[in-house]
Amino acid sequence: MRQKETRSKSDAFRDWAEKQLTRIPVKSDLAKAFRYGLSRWSARTLFLEDGRVAIDNNAAERALRPIGVGRRNWLFAGSDAGGETLARALTIIETAKMNGLDPQTYLADVLNRIHDHMNNRLSELLRWNWTPMGTVKTEAA
Repeated sequence: MRQKETRSKSDAFRDWAEKQLTRIPVKSDLAKAFRYGLSRWSARTLFLEDGRVAIDNNAAERALRPIGVGRRNWLFAGSDAGGETLARALTIIETAKMNGLDPQTYLADVLNRIHDHMNNRLSELLRWNWTPMGTVKTEAA
């Protein structure tokens, strides 16, 4: 489908961009932008050759959006120590998400259990090892 529907449009866009490059001043910022895009053409069109490659990077941008929004909020952490505490909390939350956990459920359970959890078994509470209270983790023989 990509070959049928998109290849011709992509080729036409490249031709257009190359023609525009001949019409604008060589040292202009616009010419630099055109040359930049054209020099990375193989990366830009990789999705045409490999069906595993997404046509856009929306998923990556959505994943980074909280960082951009948070950056503004972090200015008001109160102090360097407050900013470091916030960074630790966000690291725990994002790692929980990456491990397919609901961060609120994870944090509530861990905070409820950690005060009487044995020190030599704290690794059980890490995001990648954690099981909710009452769930028994069985190991394969």
